This record gives sequence, C-alpha cells and structure tokens, in this order.
Amino acid sequence: MILFPAIDLKDGQCVRLKLGDMEQATVYNPDPAAQAKAFEDQGFEWLHVVDLNGAFAGESVNGAAVEAILKATKNPVQLGGGIRTLAHIESWLTKGLARVILGTVAVRDPALVIEACRQFPGKVAVGIDAKGGKVAVEGWAEASELGIVELARRFEGAGVATIIYTDIDRDGILAGINWNSTLELARSTSIPVIASGGLASLDDIRRLAEPDANILEGAISGRALYDGRIDPGEALRILRG
Repeated sequence: MILFPAIDLKDGQCVRLKLGDMEQATVYNPDPAAQAKAFEDQGFEWLHVVDLNGAFAGESVNGAAVEAILKATKNPVQLGGGIRTLAHIESWLTKGLARVILGTVAVRDPALVIEACRQFPGKVAVGIDAKGGKVAVEGWAEASELGIVELARRFEGAGVATIIYTDIDRDGILAGINWNSTLELARSTSIPVIASGGLASLDDIRRLAEPDANILEGAISGRALYDGRIDPGEALRILRG
C-alpha cells in the first residue's frame, strides 16, 4: 500500500486547490523541488505531480518545475496534466518520469492511450476524475456523460499501469475518501487503482490498512500532509505495519 504525497503545480509553485477550482489555490511552497526532497526525507517512496496549468492549457506549462523536481528526488515520479500526445509522453519519460498520467486524452482518444501502453509498457497511468459520478475533462472544467467504470473498462487488458481515481467533489476539502465508489471501481477492473481526493486524517490511513482496501495500490494525499493533519511517519508506519 503506497501513500503518494502530491505536488500540484500552479505558476511554478506548489499549491493545493479546493474542489478543483484554480481561483481557490493555497500556496504551500514556492519551491516544488525542495518540497519533493522533503517528502523523500520523510520516508515517502513515490511522488505524485500534477501540472495544473497544463491540464487547462492542454500542454505542459510547468515543465521547468517538473524537471527541477526530477533532479531533486531519487523517488519515482508520476506526472499528469496536459499530456496529450505520444511525442509528449516520450519526451517526459526520456527526462526520467516513472510514468505519465493520461486524463482528458483517455476520454477523447482512447486509441492513443492503448498505443502509448504498447510503446511504453508499465509507464502509462490513466487518470479518472469524477464529478457527480461522471468523468470530468480539461482540468475538471468540463463534464462528460461517461461513467467511471465504463471508462476504466475501455482499457482492460491494454497494459495500463494504474488508474488514479479522483472524486472532485471531495478534493482539497478534507472530507474523507469516497470509499464506496473507489472500492467499487477497484472491484470492477483488473487494473490497479489509486484513491485520490479527500484523504483527511489518520482515520483514512487506518481505513486504507483494512483488509478490503488491500485491493487498492494506494492513495494520494495533499492538503492533509501540508496542513499537518497527517503525520508522515505515523501514516507510513500504519501502512507498512
């Protein structure tokens, strides 16, 4: 069970949004590379990074910050936000990313995702961001009519490394993970699932350690780590215990 600390990048800074709203951003660290190193020093073994500007623009915007993060930490890094082409995927993987996260393009062009999995085995994750039970795209700004499980099943057997499932209605407000929909998704696909959105306290960490949650690959934590609501050492001890 992996706990992925999150670095969300907006205008080159490490921020957290509330409910996916770019106008509700709190800056937690102006130096994302230093934050990446701090997470490594705390004992985390992976890093989850999102280029928020890129997600809206449809192309990388915070590339310099991401490259600085890759230089600052030995931990594997997964990156999402604005990655929409095979050339873009290859470019980032060449720079040292462990895997790319494809969100909007997974809805718009599933064939590209399948081809990316073929060309870069084990390096492609799919981000499923849901609002009101439906998949959202373009940096969460647009809703689709696509259901969560329906989208996941498009990629069954394609070689997707993991699905990162975010409940936008809980993201950044410390409301707790949507366990029902997250575990339902995990039971509906053979692709490993990472929970994201709402992880709020050590109670959520303990819930992650329950037997029925073992089906998950892990969970992503952002605001609760930055605010000190979750002690990194205690959280990692619970999950590794």
